[in-house]
Formats: sequence, C-alpha cells, structure tokens
Amino acid sequence: MPSGADYVRLLPELILTVAGAIIMLLEAAMGNRRSRNGLGYFSLIALAAAAVGSVIAFKNGGPAFGGLVIVDGYATFFRILVIGVGFLSVLQSFQYLQRERANTGEYYALILFSLVGQCVMVSANELIMVFIGLEISSIATYVLADFLRDDKRNNESSIKYFLLGSFATAFLLYGIAWIYGATGTTSLPGIRPALEAGRGMNLAGVAAALMFVGFAFKVSAVPFQIWAPDVYQGAPAPVSAFMSAGPKAAAFAVLVRVFITAFDPIVAKWDPFVWSCALLTMIVGNFAALTQPNIKRMLAYSSIAHAGYILVAVAAHSYIGIAALMFYLAAYAFMQVGAFAVISYFSRQGERYVNVDDLAGLGWRQPMVAALFTVLLLSFIGVPLTAGFFGKFYIFKAALDAGLVWLAVLGLLNSAVAAYYYLRILVVMYFREPGEASDSVAAPGVAIQIALWGSVLGTLILGIYPSLVLNFATYSSQFGR
Repeated sequence: MPSGADYVRLLPELILTVAGAIIMLLEAAMGNRRSRNGLGYFSLIALAAAAVGSVIAFKNGGPAFGGLVIVDGYATFFRILVIGVGFLSVLQSFQYLQRERANTGEYYALILFSLVGQCVMVSANELIMVFIGLEISSIATYVLADFLRDDKRNNESSIKYFLLGSFATAFLLYGIAWIYGATGTTSLPGIRPALEAGRGMNLAGVAAALMFVGFAFKVSAVPFQIWAPDVYQGAPAPVSAFMSAGPKAAAFAVLVRVFITAFDPIVAKWDPFVWSCALLTMIVGNFAALTQPNIKRMLAYSSIAHAGYILVAVAAHSYIGIAALMFYLAAYAFMQVGAFAVISYFSRQGERYVNVDDLAGLGWRQPMVAALFTVLLLSFIGVPLTAGFFGKFYIFKAALDAGLVWLAVLGLLNSAVAAYYYLRILVVMYFREPGEASDSVAAPGVAIQIALWGSVLGTLILGIYPSLVLNFATYSSQFGR
C-alpha cells in the first residue's frame, strides 16, 4: 500500500488534478452570463499551491509508489519551471479570452491537466510513467490548440498537432517495447545494469533511436519540427506561449533523465544522433526564421533554433552540460512566454495584427510595452546582463569542455544569424512610422502587464544573478540529489 510519504512526494500533481476537477464542476454550476474570471483566479491559486507543494515534496524527497517516480532536485527544478510557465500563461489569457468571447473554465482546467502530465514526466523513474505523463500533457494540449473552435486556423493547428503527435508517440512506445524486450524491465535504474552486463545491446541501440525520435518531436528538433510553425501560428497566442515553453521543458527533462540514467552504457551509439540533430536544428530554425513575416511563425522557428542550442548541452554528455541545459530552459521560458504575452496583447480580436510590420511605431504608441519587448529580444540574441547571454555562455562552455569545439563555433555563428531577425523587430518598432495597428492599440490589462513584467524581471535577474538558479541546477544535475 502507498505510504503517506508517497502522497507527499506526488503533492503537486494531486493539487493540480483536484483543482482542475473543481474548476470543471464549478463551470457546470455557473450560469451562462457569469464571468469566468473567478475560475482563472482560482487556477492561479492552485498553481501557487502546487509550486509550494513541489518544495514540500523536495524536502521529503525520494522514490515513491514502488519507484515509479522519484522526487529529487532535478524533478523539483522542472516541476517549478513548468508550473511557473502555466502561471504566466494564465495571466496573459484573461484579456485574450475576454476579447475573443471564449472565457470558459475548461480552458484553465486543461492547462492544469496538461501541467499534471508534465510534472509526472519530469519525476518519472520508469518508462511507462514517462509515456503516461506525456499522453496526459499532450491530450490536454491538443484540445487547447483548438480552443477557439470557430477559428479555422485553430482547427488546422490542432489536427496537425494531434496527427503528427500521435505518430511520434508511436515511435516512443515502440522504443519502450524494444528496450523491455532487450532488458526485461522498463525501470530506468534497472535498464542501465542490464546494458552494462551486455544484455540486448543491439536491440537497445534501436530502442534508443526510436525513443529519441519521439522526444525530438516533442522538443521540435530537426527533422521532426515540421509541425511547430503551423501549430504555433494557428493556435491562440497564450496557448502557443504555454506549449512552446512548458511541454518543451518537460520533454527535454525526461530526454536527459532517460538517456543519462538508462542508456549511458551505449552513449557512443546515440551521441551522433544528438550532435547532428543539434546542428541541423540550429541551422534550419535560424535560417527559416529570417524570411518569416508572421511574428508567431518567426518565434516558432526561433523556438526550433533554441532547441538546437539546448541539444548542444545534451551532446556534451556531462553534469556541466545538464546544469547548463536547466539554466537555459529557465531563461528560455521567461523569454518565450514574455514575447507571446506581447503578441496576445497586441494582436487584437481575431489576431488580426500578427505580422512584424504591424509593430511599426509601437515604441512611440506604447513605449513601456516596446521597452519590455526590447529586453526580451536582446535576451534572445544573447546580449550581456540578460538571461540569454549566460544561457548560451554555459551551453557553449559545456560543449568546449566536452571537446565539441566545432559544434560550439557553429552554434555561435548561428547566434549571429539569429540577431538579424530579432533586431529587425526593434527597427520596425522604433524606426518605422506608426501604422493602423499601432494607432488603434489600447493599454494592456493588469494581468497581462504582470505577466510581461514578470517575464522581463525573470530575464534580468537570471542575467545579473545567474548563480540564483545555476547553483541549484548544478546541485540537481546529479540525479537523486
């Protein structure tokens, strides 16, 4: 029977699950004309409680439910990260959902349920639990991508995401089946000694490749990135913010845990997949973003490029690389969610203004919003005193320490290419005459201001005091601590 300690270690998931169920019940009990903002505020309280629950679970850490999950510093870091992404995404959703006349409780419940899956993923210590967490997160996100049911762009993005996501999940499931056939277990701590003993080495190599395909889809790495631009462009802006940061962070977390914990004895077989995928992902993402007129699509290709940078840290195959990956994902989450908060605010009803040229004159019409957006763009580039600078610094340092000099050099060159399309937005905001979009823009609401300011402050704090996160990331990079 599960002990009380088991339930304490699963406290964040329990809080989010119960809160999501309560929101669905309250939604059914509320009249048609009542505002659903109260349900949004309730979801924020639940997210704050889940973050506190993550800390409590960490203080009582260890394996739970017979070793199916493990609560350590690594799991706690990513639990708090994805919950923070959910918190900022909900904040920027209030004004957007009211504007689109779609402010319903099921939206907030779906975000909570998706976070349940992500939290299960990052704490999973068994491949079946990885699969369950991935499916819980994915199914909720598929529905969120089509939340505005009357919008054909939402319909298209959801169908593409669902079909391609199901296809990629099949690869992951096949990989799990192969590794079970090779080693007789799906437990991450159990797979490693079986491989070290030489059992099923050939099958294990195939299993690792199949599982890597499944994870590469979730993090939008080349050549499995084809879904990301269409889905990010078609989904509601707050949903794009959420799924471009939360599920991506959770997928990277479980990829590292699986391959470092279970497949370390065959690292020579899967390392070429990682560094070649990292290089192609950086190149395709950055060069495709250069010509994108739609800012959501540009950020989608930018997200692909950032997945390439993160894969450089995975290719380093070291505890320094894992710590760098953790820091970079935290920095990326603040930058990405903040950038989409600007789009959620500026795009207006029906997302009419989502092209880069629509931002013309924003620096003069809304100087505060433009200034905050500027900080985020400079962080994307990697300007000093921003989180993006230290994120790239630590990743490329990990690559150099691992002897991947050529990969670090090519990564730096790709960062220089990326500077062009980020600076293009600054030029449009400050050096172009205001157009129709900028002239008619109203002041942002309080909630979206909090989301934007929170993202920018997080970016600056990580850029000025990186040790606040990096010390814990370094401590947590050795699993089980």
